[in-house]
Amino acid sequence: MTTALITGSTAGIGAAFARRLAADGHNLVLVARNTDRLREQATELHDRHGIEAQVLTADLATDEGIEAVESRLGDRKNVVDLLINNAGFGNKGQFLDVPMAEELTMLKVHCEAVLRLTTAATTVMRERGRGGVVNVASVAAFVPRGTYGASKAWVVQFTQGAARDLAGSGVRLMTLCPGFVRTEFHERAGMGTDNIPKWMWLDADKLVAAALTDLSRGRSLSIPDPRYKALMGVVKVTPRGILGGVTSRTGRKYGPQ
Repeated sequence: MTTALITGSTAGIGAAFARRLAADGHNLVLVARNTDRLREQATELHDRHGIEAQVLTADLATDEGIEAVESRLGDRKNVVDLLINNAGFGNKGQFLDVPMAEELTMLKVHCEAVLRLTTAATTVMRERGRGGVVNVASVAAFVPRGTYGASKAWVVQFTQGAARDLAGSGVRLMTLCPGFVRTEFHERAGMGTDNIPKWMWLDADKLVAAALTDLSRGRSLSIPDPRYKALMGVVKVTPRGILGGVTSRTGRKYGPQ
């Protein structure tokens, strides 16, 4: 049986990955900050699918939390075959409205943790000649819109660059770029969602199924929905100056309330 480690596993996209991978027969290492929720999740997945689910409580905004997950990924006796770097969050407010400490915490979780955990996982995977990493980013990576989008742009560029460097090693890396997904993400950030059109919402379980299909096909970038693929096609041909103004207005319309 293979083992998958999922950060931010107790809600949203992370929970959807856990459900799907458990249903497919993978053992799991579930990583999040809330031990009670992790234990509840682990018990449910074990009872429903008969897989083994290890709980690892870690706050990826801290060095101690990152080091704990690095240590598990570096365990060569109990190897991790698939890493899902999903942990992340949003900050409410525009530039200069968000305290610097919160912006730096975002970079810690979205960038430093992703770098360190990807490195820990792929070091062992390359030795074994197989393995996979999915780094969850966002379509916000492709538009000029604040620290969140900038951090996710880093995830995209880093992952695709690492994927090229590891080509032929048996290790696959892919960055997943969803749009709006019905999760706890916006609620935790204090963001209103009533003004987001219904057609822009994605289902987490369908998103994960499409992402895993893209990973199996060897893609390094997954935008798992035709609607968002079309939108990103428009973004690619829109001049950056115009795009900046549009995304600023859109952020005020569809962003934090």
